[in-house]
Amino acid sequence: MKNTKNILLLFTLMLSFTVVSQELSVESNLEGITLKIGEEFSPNSYAVDRTGKKIDCAGVIYYNKKGVFSRADGIIVDRDLGKIIANKPGNHEVVALCVSQDGQRLSRTFNVEVNYPKTKEIKIELGGDKIYSDTYVPLNFEVIDELGYKRDNVLFKLSSSNNVLEVDNYNNVKAIKPGSASLEASYDGISANIKINVLKNPVTKIEINSNLEVARTGDVVEFKATGYDSRGREVNNLPFEYSFSGKAVDKTTTASGLMLDDGRFVAEIIGDYLISASLGNISSSKRLKVISRGVEREIIKVGKGVVTDKHTSDFWVFEGVDGRDYAVTGTWGADGTSFFWDVTDPSNIKKTDSVRVDARTVNDVKVSEDGRISVISREGASNRKNGIIIIDVSNPYDVEIISEYTKNLTGGVHNVFIYDNHVYALSGGQRYYVINIEDPANPYEVGMFEVGKEGQSIHDVWVEDGIAYSSNWRDGVYLVDVGNGIAGGSPSNPVAFANYDYPSGAHHATFPFKSKSTGKFYTLLGDEIFPDGVDENNPNITAGFVHFVDFSDLENPKEVARYELPGQGSHNYWIEDDVLYVAMYGGGVRIVDISGDLIGDLYRQGREIGYIMTGTSNGYIPNATMSWGAQLYKGYVFYSDWNSGLGASKVSKLKPDTSKENQYINNVPLID
Repeated sequence: MKNTKNILLLFTLMLSFTVVSQELSVESNLEGITLKIGEEFSPNSYAVDRTGKKIDCAGVIYYNKKGVFSRADGIIVDRDLGKIIANKPGNHEVVALCVSQDGQRLSRTFNVEVNYPKTKEIKIELGGDKIYSDTYVPLNFEVIDELGYKRDNVLFKLSSSNNVLEVDNYNNVKAIKPGSASLEASYDGISANIKINVLKNPVTKIEINSNLEVARTGDVVEFKATGYDSRGREVNNLPFEYSFSGKAVDKTTTASGLMLDDGRFVAEIIGDYLISASLGNISSSKRLKVISRGVEREIIKVGKGVVTDKHTSDFWVFEGVDGRDYAVTGTWGADGTSFFWDVTDPSNIKKTDSVRVDARTVNDVKVSEDGRISVISREGASNRKNGIIIIDVSNPYDVEIISEYTKNLTGGVHNVFIYDNHVYALSGGQRYYVINIEDPANPYEVGMFEVGKEGQSIHDVWVEDGIAYSSNWRDGVYLVDVGNGIAGGSPSNPVAFANYDYPSGAHHATFPFKSKSTGKFYTLLGDEIFPDGVDENNPNITAGFVHFVDFSDLENPKEVARYELPGQGSHNYWIEDDVLYVAMYGGGVRIVDISGDLIGDLYRQGREIGYIMTGTSNGYIPNATMSWGAQLYKGYVFYSDWNSGLGASKVSKLKPDTSKENQYINNVPLID
C-alpha cells in the first residue's frame, strides 16, 4: 500500500500545474554515474540558480522515466529510502524532480549506465540453409553474460580461417568462392567458431514475376523469383536477395517503400519502381507502376456536446431501451461527474442527465449491450474506496445509481469493460477483477487475472468473443480465455494463452480485429507516452504509435505494420469494415484505410481517409485538440476530446474539395 501511495503522489505532482523558473536548474550526483547489477545508490540532488548558488529542494522525487507509466524495471527507484537500485544492464533514464519551498517543480533527466556482467558465451548460427559464392552470409549472433542477460549491438572481432570468406570493416561476411572455412567471433575474451560451407552458384538465369503490374500506394505486391541452371532446369530453395529502386512522380521527393526478404514489396510514394532479385552476380528486374491509393474523403463535422468547465475522459455511445441513441461521458481531474447525452440527432447533441460521485476522475464509462446498465470507474475518492458505480440508464433522462462495488478496488479503477453480465475492473493499475452483475444491486466478485510478475502493471482490458485482451504496459498484451473455451477459461477462472510485448514498454490499449479483406487476425497495440509529463492546464506533447500484430498464429505473433502520426501519440481506437478510427491526441481523430495485407508504415503509404481536429473555441482549453477516443456508430464517427467534450462527424462519399481552402473574404475564412 505504501508503494501505491508513493506512485499516486508522483502522479499528483506530475499532473499538477507546473511553473518552472527559468533561473534554476537541477544538479545531482547522478550525473555520469555507472553502476553494477544489484548495486544501490543514494542520489543527492538540488537546484542551482544562474550564478551557481545551491538551493535546497523542499523535496526530491526520483523515478524511472520509462517507468512512469510502464513501470519499467531496469532501474528500481525506492522512493521511501530515496535510493535507486540497478536491476538490469544498459542505459537507463532517471528523472530527479525537485519541489521548491513555494511549490515550483523542476526536473532533469540523468543517464545512468548499468554495466553488463562479464561475457559467458557467444552463439553463432547461420541464417540460411545454403551459402553460395558471391553472396553475403546471413549470420545470427547471441552474447550471453554470466547473469544470463543477452547483449545487443555488440561489435565482434570476426576472422576467417582462409580466403573462402571475406570480412569487411563492418563485420559483413561475404562468400568469395566455393569451399569451407571457419569463422571465429571474439568478444570480451570469449570466442566461438562456426564452419561454413560455400557452394558454387548454380544459377545462370533468374526470372521474376509478380501478382500486380500496377499497384496503389500501400498495396502489398508479391514478387517471386525463379532460378535456372545452365541447362535450363529450375533450381529450388534459393536464397534470393530482393531490392528496389524507383523514381517518384513528385520531383520534390524520392521514391520510397519497404522490401521484405520473402519478395513482398509496398510502395509509399507514387512513381515508377524497379524490383530486383539476385543471387550472387546473377540478377533480374521487373518494373512496377505505383499510383495514388485514392482513399481520401471529405469529413463533415456534424455536432458537438461541449463541456466547458472540466476535462472530458472516455465515452460510450449506445441504443437505449426506447430505441433512441444516447452517450455517456466521464470527466478527468475534476469532481466525479458523468454526463448523459441524447445523440439520436448527431447535429443536435443534448445533455439529458448527469451523476456526481465521490471521485476526482471518472476515467472510463461503459454501457451493457441491452442499454440498461452503465458502469463508471472511480479514481481519487475522498474515502479512498474508489471502485465502480453501477447505474440504471433505462431512462437516460433520469438515470439512477443502483449500487457501488469497492472490494479489492480501493487503489482506483482506471478502466472497465462489461461483457456477458460481468464487469472487468482494473484494480490499482496491477490486475483486474471479474464482478458478476446479473443482479446489479448485489454485485459480487467471481475471478481475478494478473500477469504475476514483479512490478506488474495494467492499463486496459477489452473483451470480445470470450477473450479478454489485457494491456500490460511493458509486458505487452495477454490474450485471456474468460469463456471462449480455447484454453478452458471462464470468468471465474481466467486463463492466459498468448502474449506479445515490444521494447518501448508503453502498451496502453488493445483492439482485436479480423481483416474483412484478408481474413487475418490482428491485435492493435497502442503506445501512450507523455515525454514531458501531463499538464492539465495547457496543451500536451505526446508520442508513440499503433503496432499491428498478426496473431493468426497464436504461438508466433508477428508485428507487421505501424500507424505513426509524426509528432503525436495514440490513445483509444475503433475498427469497422477495415477502417481504423484512432484518437491521436493533438493530431485529432484519424480515419485510416487498413484493407488488404498490412506491412510497413501505414501513414506514409497514403492510407489516411481523413481526419477530425476535435478542439473547439469554447472548450476547457480553447482550440486545443486532445482527442481521447473514437467510436463508429450508425454511420457517424463519435469522439471525445479531453479539452472539449463529445462530438460527431461523418465521412462523406465525396473526395475533399481543396479549391477554396486558402481563400478569405474580409479576413474571414470561407471554410470553418
